[in-house]
Amino acid sequence: MKLNVTKLLIAIGEQQMSIQELAEKSGVSRNTISAIKAGKTCRPDVAGKIARALQKPLAELIED
Repeated sequence: MKLNVTKLLIAIGEQQMSIQELAEKSGVSRNTISAIKAGKTCRPDVAGKIARALQKPLAELIED
């Protein structure tokens, strides 16, 4: 599953979180979040954890 990097960064900014804070809140490693930011894909469960931590529906963060 590929997340839209721009939408992801906007959601992180809206929550005023650092990548480290997102990693801690979501239970996803900082390295995995960094890879997603670099355009890599992730498993649906990982995407769901990130979306939940950002208080966003997963559909809002998926690449169009």
